[in-house]
Amino acid sequence: MSLADANFKSSALLSQLDEHLKTLTDAQRQEQVKKVKGVFQFNVKNKEGKIGTWTFDLKNGGGSLQKGTVDKVKPDIVIDIADDDFIALAEGKANGQKLFMSGKIKVKGAVMMATKLDS
Repeated sequence: MSLADANFKSSALLSQLDEHLKTLTDAQRQEQVKKVKGVFQFNVKNKEGKIGTWTFDLKNGGGSLQKGTVDKVKPDIVIDIADDDFIALAEGKANGQKLFMSGKIKVKGAVMMATKLDS
C-alpha cells in the first residue's frame, strides 16, 4: 500500500523515509530497530481538518512504515501534529520542544521516545 496521500504534504516526506528504509541492508535495519525499540503513530491534521495516520514500527522485524494503524501492533507513542508543522520539523525549520510546549504537538505514551526520532 502506498504511503502517499495527495491531501497531506507530509505523506511525500514519509514516502521518502520509507524509500530510505528500503535502501538499508537487513543488518542496518536491525541496528535501527535495536537502537530505537519503539512504534510511533503519527496523526497528521491537514488544513481541511482531516487526519491521516501513519505508523512507523522500529520495534518489530526490520522496521516498517505504513499508512494507517497496524493490527496487533500497539504504538509506544502517538504524536498528533499539523501537516505544516510536521514538514517544518522534518526540514529543521521548527523545534520539536517549542512545538510541544506551545501545544502544536500533542504526545501520548512514551514521550521521551520522541527524542529517538532524530536518528
